[in-house]
Amino acid sequence: MKVLYVCTELYPLLKTGGLADVGAALPAALQAEGCEVRVLLPAFAAIAAGVRIEGDAMALPAMGGPEVARAPHPAPKILSGRVRATGQAVYLLDAPTLYQRPGGPYLDASGRDWPDNAERFALLGWAAARIGLGADPRWQPDVLHAHDWHAGLAPVYLQLLAGAGPRPGSVFTIHNLAYQGIFPRDALAPLGLPESLFTIDGYEYHGHLSFMKAGLQFADALTTVSPRYAQEITTPEQGCGLDGVLRQRAEQLSGILNGVDYTVWNPARDPLIGTPYDIDRMAGKAAAKQALQGLLGLELRPDALVFGAVSRLSEQKGFHLVPAVLDDLVARGGQLVVLGSGDAGIEAALREAANRHPGQAVLRVGYDEALAHRIIAGSDVLLVPSRFEPCGLTQLYALRYGTLPLVHGVGGLADTVVDSMPETLEHGSASGFVFHAFHTEALRQALHRAFALHQRPARWAGVQGHGMQLRFDWQVAAKAYCALYQRITATPGAACASVEPGPRQSF
Repeated sequence: MKVLYVCTELYPLLKTGGLADVGAALPAALQAEGCEVRVLLPAFAAIAAGVRIEGDAMALPAMGGPEVARAPHPAPKILSGRVRATGQAVYLLDAPTLYQRPGGPYLDASGRDWPDNAERFALLGWAAARIGLGADPRWQPDVLHAHDWHAGLAPVYLQLLAGAGPRPGSVFTIHNLAYQGIFPRDALAPLGLPESLFTIDGYEYHGHLSFMKAGLQFADALTTVSPRYAQEITTPEQGCGLDGVLRQRAEQLSGILNGVDYTVWNPARDPLIGTPYDIDRMAGKAAAKQALQGLLGLELRPDALVFGAVSRLSEQKGFHLVPAVLDDLVARGGQLVVLGSGDAGIEAALREAANRHPGQAVLRVGYDEALAHRIIAGSDVLLVPSRFEPCGLTQLYALRYGTLPLVHGVGGLADTVVDSMPETLEHGSASGFVFHAFHTEALRQALHRAFALHQRPARWAGVQGHGMQLRFDWQVAAKAYCALYQRITATPGAACASVEPGPRQSF
């Protein structure tokens, strides 16, 4: 089975969130199951620098109508190569004026969306479809697997270009439904998208073009990254306005839980944490805590219950709740370490709250991979208070590191963390702390339960040990994806929205 995996981030080359970790781990797991995987990525500077190019460049035809054909961009090319760090086979979509820029992959240096994001990421979907239909004469996929809104147009272009002819099966994976890639209607013509599909049953969303909705409507199969989230997004509460589409396509929607790359996240072999440790030699865990306190200027108290967080700082991630509980947390003898960035108001509130407690609380704005490892290793509890959470990875990392997750009981958090209650403590299934009502008081009560359990060292060690033995292996997810690939390649296109070919002069 040949699989073209289409995404925008790949650890260790470029990472803004969990999408990069999945991009690094899932293709490798699929290959271990017998798939031949190539990853298509935009040639962002950080990605291009980490790829060894092999072979000749493949030219791409113009993506859309006359507007794009006359645009002052060099013709995009597809470069094939391998990631230097891992050997993963990749295609790079080489369009320097679109991808070689300062700032981030999605935002400029001032934190605003790039104004041509529609063109930048439509081109990714266009290139994916072209490869899917034979742009590389030496390799053609059986399945095109597109990830998140950035690749949402790939299934549409695949159908438009194939017409009534054969094509690969297509899978569209939702990593976060809240980010949908919504653009004005006048983007259609430059992107070569027909007006005939700008309908409620196509990619129209409240008068705009939605890349996310395009992926949902036109892929043969839909997945998301945990079973619970697959159920939640079919409801108005978490469907982000697309719950009706998802209910209509419920037979094509499934949840496949993300995994952990234990070659990267393993306290027994982690070079970023100092002293390694594992369930049978926990002294290194105490050393990691002391080192974290010293590094960030916290008071060196081995008895302090250290709460850590590595997250985007947004209301979705629940961090607007945290400043209100910090005084109580510190009064009970706790400390707080937060690494992340995001909403300016939440950053300011966390900074002000931390400044009230010098030596007991600290906020580090930004992202630092080494510090993330040190926080997860050195904390006692990891805070993941998300309003909604498609899967979450940090709670899975925390379990392996003996750091008890404290989570809101939604999505993948509910699928992976078992609350420490009398019955779960009794039969040894508890792995962390779960609160269910999304408000400050519920979070506060969960903090209190964490402090109470910490006062019972034997119970705490039991929960910690159970969590460290749990495994969320990528091979389980890979087997599920392989089974899905087999199903859709048997009858590709049978269940997705249909495209009436009609005139396609743009193509």
